[in-house]
Amino acid sequence: MQGLAVETDRQPGRSYPEERLRVPGGGCAFVALKAGDCLSVTDPEGLQAAHLFAFDLAGRSAPAALGLSDAAEGVALEDLIAGGGEGTREAARLLAARGIDAAGASGRILLCADAAPGAAVALAAMTDLLAIVAAPGADMEPGCQDPPTDLAIGVSRAAGGRPDLPPPLAEVKLDLRIPAAQARAYRVKKGDYIQIIDVEGRQCADFLAFDAAALDRGEEFGLDATTTRTLMGAAFPGPGLHSKYYDARQIALVEVVQDTVGRHDTFALACTAKYYEDMGYPGHANCSDNFNAALKPYAIAGRNGWPAINFFYNTAISGSNALTMDEPWSRSGDYVLLQALTDLVCATSSCADDIDPANGWEPTDIHVRVYDSAEAFSKGTAFRMSPEAAPRLTRESAFHPRTSALTRDFVEYRGFWLPRCFSGEGPIAEYWACRERAAVMDLSALRKFEVIGPDAELLLQRTVTRDMRKLAVGQVVYTALCYAHGGMIDDATVFRLGSANFRLVCGEEFTGAWLRARAAEWGLKVWVKSSTDQLHNIAVQGPLSCDILEEVIWTAPVQPALGELKWFRFAVARLGGPLGAALVVSRTGYTGERGYEIWCHPKDAPAVWDAVWAAGAPKGLKPLGLDALDTLRVEAGLVFAGFDFCDQTDPFEAGIGFAVAEKDEDFIGRAALARRKANPARRMVGLVVHSNEVVGHGDPIMVGRAQVGVVTSAAKSPLLKQTIALARMDIALTESEVEIGKLDGHRKRLPAEVVPFPHFDPKKTRVRA
Repeated sequence: MQGLAVETDRQPGRSYPEERLRVPGGGCAFVALKAGDCLSVTDPEGLQAAHLFAFDLAGRSAPAALGLSDAAEGVALEDLIAGGGEGTREAARLLAARGIDAAGASGRILLCADAAPGAAVALAAMTDLLAIVAAPGADMEPGCQDPPTDLAIGVSRAAGGRPDLPPPLAEVKLDLRIPAAQARAYRVKKGDYIQIIDVEGRQCADFLAFDAAALDRGEEFGLDATTTRTLMGAAFPGPGLHSKYYDARQIALVEVVQDTVGRHDTFALACTAKYYEDMGYPGHANCSDNFNAALKPYAIAGRNGWPAINFFYNTAISGSNALTMDEPWSRSGDYVLLQALTDLVCATSSCADDIDPANGWEPTDIHVRVYDSAEAFSKGTAFRMSPEAAPRLTRESAFHPRTSALTRDFVEYRGFWLPRCFSGEGPIAEYWACRERAAVMDLSALRKFEVIGPDAELLLQRTVTRDMRKLAVGQVVYTALCYAHGGMIDDATVFRLGSANFRLVCGEEFTGAWLRARAAEWGLKVWVKSSTDQLHNIAVQGPLSCDILEEVIWTAPVQPALGELKWFRFAVARLGGPLGAALVVSRTGYTGERGYEIWCHPKDAPAVWDAVWAAGAPKGLKPLGLDALDTLRVEAGLVFAGFDFCDQTDPFEAGIGFAVAEKDEDFIGRAALARRKANPARRMVGLVVHSNEVVGHGDPIMVGRAQVGVVTSAAKSPLLKQTIALARMDIALTESEVEIGKLDGHRKRLPAEVVPFPHFDPKKTRVRA
């Protein structure tokens, strides 16, 4: 009978992939296991301890049920929770809900802190359990290289059983399962939160919501996709500033708070009987008829086709103006969290479509949870380094308490909320503050990796385009990382902290994983440790940046004083004096002005901001957002990933050929780069646009009917009083007068002139001052 029970928990023929969870460095994660489930814990980066706590259904410590010793040897659970690391608050809530006392519970060591990258352990549950996996570790000082890093959990369910629901985000008011190909209606109070969960992955969930008070008056006002798209200026809203769904009165009914998928549909109807009839499937179950039945008790008139919000439905408009679709991006446990902005009558369906890829060819369940308005949830969309990685919601940098006091205009940037501009004066004033006085900006979203070990220099020598053997301790160098074909993976700055100690700062989280894979491939003794969450940073840029920071930065006699720090050098420092918060200060930046970056542990970020602000305010210091930064970097010819370079672009085409060193040793992409340099096809140039109309990334550059290049970045320069652009052009082009195509590239042309690159301070006299 047990075997039959397992089989009924599976969809016939459906394969359930391994569930993946992230254990945050310094924090913990938890997973419910059933008898026969297999749990794996992996240390992707190495040198990270892994401790495990196991409790049975009665709340008793039960490590033996996973084959572990009863002898306590790991960190104490109450100490872990008291440390306040990521995930510990949720663990404490879950333990309390199950009546489990953390006092006296100690972990079992699964992996020691000297493990090699990729070290893993696998366990099988002998009974139903709650497992908590911890990645303990202390705060990393900015001058050190020992960050606690993430662990990866994998869960394979017994006999291929369907995945478990993710733990509730808070105490649940409504727990509603919507079986495959069915729909349910439910009421939600104003302020309450609605979590719509894809239980098994690749399943669409159509959603309707109506103003309950209007329904009581006999009026029907529900979500209107056309109104929403128009007001939000996007195909569908997402967490952040433009996050609401509206009805036809232009009244917001729900707001998107969290989204772990980031791909939904607001164009197509919920599936209808006619769709299936036209495809040759008369009588097929469909969401519109299911909605009609579910909403009938609420006196809502039925429709042949409901214009629903189709969560998880993966649609797009092709270049030929066709509405296309494919399997959803959603995986098991992915969800959308909404907040009701008024009392609502809602309906959610599990889409019945099994004749095309809309639901991965096999409809499965959707689950709805409702939480009370008193709960508080952070806003965020999921960031995934790779498609199979566990999602991580957009996070706030440690400087957010200060920047959020100055603006509400934040955008999601590579997994962080960063300010687009500030409420005081806007991006033009921010720009001029940087060019004439000084500006401060939060750049904590940059990815940081500690490259340490005997083979650290060798790993970087083989993977970056600069000569690492020439890099002195205390020096920074700008470099590129390339694939074997010469296309760029990323650009980066590399700090040398010691003979076998480097810090690589870049834009892509994938860069660290790629470096680790190369180290493993070559059998090198080196660790590439993520330190992004242990090292947040601000940049202070502008002619007065040194004057400001000399008031707040202290360096020991063995380190250069701030005024002595040369371009692309750094110092280990303190805030205010020898007992102040530990810092690293580098003379680097992304504005074309003399400037510095201050790197600190997140716990010290508010104090760092406050000290810089107090010293800078009398000198005209302004905060600076991404809009002004983009103008500054375009003027200075500083390239940006995804715009000015990609994996199809080599460093020469990106205008950073100077970062490719002539070194004797081989490195990835060396042969391809030599070939590309000898036979260039495209080059980076500057453009001056003789028009005040908007020019943007991707606009074609034309000579007659032929496209000869593409705009990679553009800005309206306050200093040069004209629109300027960076562009990648065919190397054979000899004309200095070109046109930028708008509309279809032919119906509208803007005259432009090819000029030297970069537009501003080409000899870098300002940054070297």
